[in-house]
Amino acid sequence: MPDPLTGIPGRSRFLFELLLALTLTRLPWLGIPFKWLESFFHELSHAFMTVISGGEVSHISLFANGAGLCFSEGGMPVLIGIAGYAGAALWGGLLFSLATWPRGIRTSYALLGTMVLGVIVAWGRDLLTLSLLLCLAILFFLPLRLSQASWLVSGLRIMGLMVMLNALASPTVLLGMGGRGDAALLAELTWLPEIFWIVLWLLLALGVLYLCWRRVERISLARDQLIGNKV
Repeated sequence: MPDPLTGIPGRSRFLFELLLALTLTRLPWLGIPFKWLESFFHELSHAFMTVISGGEVSHISLFANGAGLCFSEGGMPVLIGIAGYAGAALWGGLLFSLATWPRGIRTSYALLGTMVLGVIVAWGRDLLTLSLLLCLAILFFLPLRLSQASWLVSGLRIMGLMVMLNALASPTVLLGMGGRGDAALLAELTWLPEIFWIVLWLLLALGVLYLCWRRVERISLARDQLIGNKV
């Protein structure tokens, strides 16, 4: 069971949710909105890094198959290129962390939904992208109708795990793209091979997932010690 104060699940609950997240990401239809979610965070990370490094973002495009594009000008191309897959993994970790704040879980959902609406206003242009972004906004706002906060906490944890798992799987697709994609762009800009960047993104996603597990492990050990002291 999740710790009532931290919202962090026990070991078995975490592994169950991780398995559930892995299953959902592999389902042909049910997993598609969560691919949009990972793509959204991927392109949003490109956009944020563009703005941070002094560039301008024209718009973001999302596609039904889970792909996406960020149209921008200026900024620091290397940092912008790195930010997509790295950012998606970090966003997944952030969703998991927000789920460790049970008292503010409704605020977290509302803020995430509002952020998606902000992206619609700022960088949404074509009808398909607007439709997909609206679906993601609903994904965050609709659970607020649930009366039990425990379901909200568990749902956000699973969403975070799904984003991390998709961020872990997505870079491997670049291996078969024949010189296209973020890794190919970074290889041209830095002279480091594509495989270097792909492995870097994979290690980062694994690292974020491992940090989530370490939080679970620390709480579980503390709980075990507390039970042992009472006995």
